[in-house]
Amino acid sequence: MKANFDQPILISLMRISNKLILSCGVSLAFFSGCTPEKSPFDVSPADSMDPKRMEAPYPAISIPEDADMESPVWKGIDLSPQPPVIPLSANEELKTFILQPGYKLEPILSEPQIREPAAIQFDGNGRMYVLELRTYMQDIDANGELMPTSRISRWEDQDNDGVYETSVIFLDSLVFPRYVVPFGKNTILSMESNEDNVYKYTDTDGDGKADKKELFASGLGRSGNVEHQTSFLTWTMDNWMYSTYNSRRIRWTPDGVIQESAGNPYGQWGVTQDNYGQTWFQDGAGGVPQNFQFPLVYGNFGVKGQYKDGFREPFSLIKLADFQPGMRETKPDGSLSNVTGSAGNDVFRGDRLPKEIQNQYFYGEPVGRIVRQVKVEKSEGLSYLQNPYREAQSEFIQSADPLFRPVDIATAPDGTMYIVDMYRGIIQQGNWTQDGSYLRTKIQQYQMDDIAGNGRIWRLTYEGMERNKEKPRMYEETSAELVRHLSNPNGWWRDQAQQLIILNQDKSVVKDLENLLNTSENELTRIHALWTLEGLNSLELSMVKKLMKDSSPQIRIQALRASESLYKYGEKSLAADYREMIKDSSTDVALQALLSAYVLNIDQVEALINTILKENQSEGIQIVGTQLLERMAKEKELAATQYAPQELALFTKGKSIFDSYCSTCHGVKGLGTPTGGGELIAPAFSGSPRLMSHPEYAVKTLLHGLTGALEGKEYEGVMIAMESNDDEYIASVVSYIRNDFGNSGSFVSPEFVAQLRKETEGRDGTYQFDELIEEIPKALTLQDNWKITASSTALQGVGSTKDPSYAFSFKGWQTDGPQKSGMWFQIELPKERNLTELQFNAGEKEFPRKYSVSISSDGKNWIKVADGSREAGMNTIQWKSGENARFLKIEVTENGDEAWAMKQLTLFAR
Repeated sequence: MKANFDQPILISLMRISNKLILSCGVSLAFFSGCTPEKSPFDVSPADSMDPKRMEAPYPAISIPEDADMESPVWKGIDLSPQPPVIPLSANEELKTFILQPGYKLEPILSEPQIREPAAIQFDGNGRMYVLELRTYMQDIDANGELMPTSRISRWEDQDNDGVYETSVIFLDSLVFPRYVVPFGKNTILSMESNEDNVYKYTDTDGDGKADKKELFASGLGRSGNVEHQTSFLTWTMDNWMYSTYNSRRIRWTPDGVIQESAGNPYGQWGVTQDNYGQTWFQDGAGGVPQNFQFPLVYGNFGVKGQYKDGFREPFSLIKLADFQPGMRETKPDGSLSNVTGSAGNDVFRGDRLPKEIQNQYFYGEPVGRIVRQVKVEKSEGLSYLQNPYREAQSEFIQSADPLFRPVDIATAPDGTMYIVDMYRGIIQQGNWTQDGSYLRTKIQQYQMDDIAGNGRIWRLTYEGMERNKEKPRMYEETSAELVRHLSNPNGWWRDQAQQLIILNQDKSVVKDLENLLNTSENELTRIHALWTLEGLNSLELSMVKKLMKDSSPQIRIQALRASESLYKYGEKSLAADYREMIKDSSTDVALQALLSAYVLNIDQVEALINTILKENQSEGIQIVGTQLLERMAKEKELAATQYAPQELALFTKGKSIFDSYCSTCHGVKGLGTPTGGGELIAPAFSGSPRLMSHPEYAVKTLLHGLTGALEGKEYEGVMIAMESNDDEYIASVVSYIRNDFGNSGSFVSPEFVAQLRKETEGRDGTYQFDELIEEIPKALTLQDNWKITASSTALQGVGSTKDPSYAFSFKGWQTDGPQKSGMWFQIELPKERNLTELQFNAGEKEFPRKYSVSISSDGKNWIKVADGSREAGMNTIQWKSGENARFLKIEVTENGDEAWAMKQLTLFAR
């Protein structure tokens, strides 16, 4: 039965309970309370301990002078003084939840051990990593938001009592980190805000703290508001990794990280997958799931009515009308009328909650203070969503505590569901709480801007279903032992085992995997075995063709998806299978065959789509086929305008050369061509850090050839010298491979090739890899011991300090006022380097009119090495490397009307 809560009475009860806590003299530092046996979850947050908060007069709320009280935002607002919202202890908050029958929540971790938890992940040994965004909205103006004080902590339940009591700070002093991804033993992946690089952090000495940092991948970052940056890098069943905001996916391989284009995720905070590898992205402000129809690699599809009538209406117990859209999205009782924010998502794939919620999608709506379950209805190959509790006007979980802020959900190793509760007063970022805003007025009315620095993690259980107490120990297990976990009823165990076998690249288990694939009666076990073989590059064409005839439609679908890797590596005979399977009796299978044929661009795919539209009238085929044809038409239009005429000419010629010659060794999709033993003849181009770093590497390789191991990796093929071809030929090939296969790099001009040809004309013989790498300009990564100064620096926005080092990030630096001759920007390195080039993005307006570049060994005696002039966008300045230098200075030499700005600044040295 659902309880009805009267808000004023509830707040009064909260205040009374907290006054009782005050009388106990609770010490947060030592978890002490009224009795020695008191649980730490009975201790209230620090804010509730302040007598001034409860005894001070309720503040009068002033209306902004420019507020239009007749507008839908303000009309009907209650601005009368109100009692403050009082934080509760975890056990007190527990009493405010309304759950579906049989379910129970229990706290497993809370403040003060953790602060501002925003996401969790479990590693192969079941240890829980917590992403703590300790600078998020610490006051109503977001002051200090980008201070380096956030962290990633790691927690363990060593005594197996269900509470996580043992911890280490795995990674500290972070600038608003975007995610944490366990990536093998004592290793994670993460990225900070306003950065473009994903780094791999490893604890090499076993003390629980990362002490090694390595570049993992580039090109995945984004600048701007912290709510609108990349999040949740997630390894999915197809062995690719997806994140929000990125229209590309990346993949770890033994030869490096590769990448491919994908659709737009339209997600903000949350990426997850179901038992069959379908990815789901969680929109933020939109408040609904996104891109759940088909895997993102096939692009975006619009399906009218995919959110069934009423899906967007939440049923919230909170009646404070404290919603950013204002009164226009507030019900008469003060509760939320339309989902306006969501965060964190999970398809529950555990085995210790009832079967009716297994493989069901869940997400948090922290503005409505609810956790929503999503029921998926399939019809003619398409998915339609509804709240299964809509008729009862309820939700999977509701809370009467205004501070309940569910921001992440995860399937745990113990088979239950974990919910991350940021437990705070403000959930919207500072751009939406500015002076004069409706939301700021409501936050201050209830004094919720004072409540920050808390956080809880809850476990959801079900009566009669005990959690699984087996502790994972996958990092101590052999690959053969890991294979058995592919049959585990908990999807978390299957995912982890698959990923670790692939990271191990241990092909001794190939026969075991093939046996599982052929004989297991468990469909999910077979699917994981299939994708593990694909990840080991050990999937045979004959096996795929056999699975395409399997009695299970899901196995046929997975065989089609996995076969795409084989097609990319040259198995063009699969095109005939795609054409045949478009006629499959299952609409779902036919749709997958259609999507595979499209994404691989098989011969005459456009004609194939037109044919199937005539032959199959199912709604899924009609919607997908029609939208694919529309997309192909737009792609043709875009191709003619995407590049400048000279760039398009280079790209087109380079593609023709690549398809005719280079693809034999490097693969038709730039992923490399496998040998008979599964190794690659030549390295992949997709996402190659060598190829994408400095164009000199690729140009010199084509001019003079390349032999020897590449970063310790031997390849069967040998890159021969191609200097007999003219400069345009070389420039075309390099420009093409830097701008296809998911790559996005600068074009190379024939003049640049001519310059390098002349500089190396006396060379005799092919380059050795180590020799070539030594003479290629290398990008220098900003370090803490660099000293960055400027003659003028503007404030960097709300809550930020003046810091010229922002020029090296997406956030950017700019002068405080128009550029004037003599303004300077200076870099002091800890030691001398052979500097040879710099790059910076000047935007569309704030570029320097004219400037000079000078270097110095002591910061006093300067040598001018280059001059530059106005250029919007990316600027590249090169000079002949001569004397080593420790200082570099860029100086404006002409006045201008606009400020001088730079971002993505990069130095290169030989």
